[in-house]
Amino acid sequence: MQLEQLIIYRNLTNDKDIYKCISFIQKEPLIDESEFVSTMLQLTEKYDLHGQLFQSLMTFLLANHENSFTLSLERKQSIPDSLKKVIMKDIEILYQFFHYDFSFLDSLYKDLFYDFPHSKPIVNQEIFDLLTHLQTLLSQSTSVEEFYNILYNHYSQYGVGKYGLNKAFRYLNDSIIPIDHIGNNTLDQLIGYESQKERLKANTEAFLKGKKANNVLLYGDSGTGKSSSIKALLNEYYKDGLRMVEVYKHQFIALPQIINELQNRQYHFVIFMDDLSFEEFEVEYKYLKAVIEGGLEKKPDNILIYATSNRRHLIKETWNDRNHDQEINNNDAKQEKLSLVSRFGVQIMYIHPDKQHYLDIVDGLANTYGIDIPLDELHELALQWEIRNGGFSGRTAKQFIHMLLGKK
Repeated sequence: MQLEQLIIYRNLTNDKDIYKCISFIQKEPLIDESEFVSTMLQLTEKYDLHGQLFQSLMTFLLANHENSFTLSLERKQSIPDSLKKVIMKDIEILYQFFHYDFSFLDSLYKDLFYDFPHSKPIVNQEIFDLLTHLQTLLSQSTSVEEFYNILYNHYSQYGVGKYGLNKAFRYLNDSIIPIDHIGNNTLDQLIGYESQKERLKANTEAFLKGKKANNVLLYGDSGTGKSSSIKALLNEYYKDGLRMVEVYKHQFIALPQIINELQNRQYHFVIFMDDLSFEEFEVEYKYLKAVIEGGLEKKPDNILIYATSNRRHLIKETWNDRNHDQEINNNDAKQEKLSLVSRFGVQIMYIHPDKQHYLDIVDGLANTYGIDIPLDELHELALQWEIRNGGFSGRTAKQFIHMLLGKK
């Protein structure tokens, strides 16, 4: 089977159903025609395929396969002539797979196979558009060399694998896995807090340009948009190579492992820690301190930590901390607790909005969601909602708008 002759793309897939389908088109069938179509439909559901189903499947596999060729292009490294010769042998086989003629199929099967509609809600529009564009270009290629150049340009521009396609990730079961459902909010949609957003953007843009940048702590009142500001960065700078990995404090012991994986990729990663705070008995902050600064290993240039907290100093402080009778070196004890926050070079405060700012947020959200209510009535309802639901804040305003939308 030609799939077994691949060298660079040798482990293109471990999916047995895909092997069955490839065996069918290679005239070494493990399955018959009806089972081939049935298996392809199962793969359609599994991999969210559309259009020409086999080309859609091949596009997905090519975009995700990490090997010496694809990773070199992701790192902007040149491809030696000797390696290209080997690659071109693979590309020739892949080109044949991609342009296989399925016209021999039964007409009922053929019509279904060639023009299959997208069957799921689009979870991530960027990935859908990217893979659709790549599939279209590859389907229009008329030579092996053109097919190679299309892949070359794709890997050089977007990278490869989960980090090339996805923008957000979480750490789960000792692995970094993509997050599919990502909001599409931008910083412009976060009304107010202009100086805070400018500081956050300036630090992030310096980071993406390879300049020196700092870890960032957003602290202050709850519901003021701290987390939303950081999440919005993904939509602003995804195409510039920004990726985000969400890590919880009980996972801090795994930070060295996480960083070790991220530092070898050609992207700029923000490790996002939401609602960060520690009680007196919690010691996870010591792992974080060691990772940020203080360990023997040099901090990677492509990784920063962005955190949010309602606490200015992150670690709970009590009146006992000021009791000199309980610790001889009381100043040392306080410095131990303050040393974590000092490792965040940029500290940005978010406070509750005043009445006018709250109403401005309501107006902006109402406009975004197309709520057509007279302004005086909208403001009166918003103020009534605020009294019963936690005071002036962006979160309160958003919940108010959701309530109105639920009544439509």
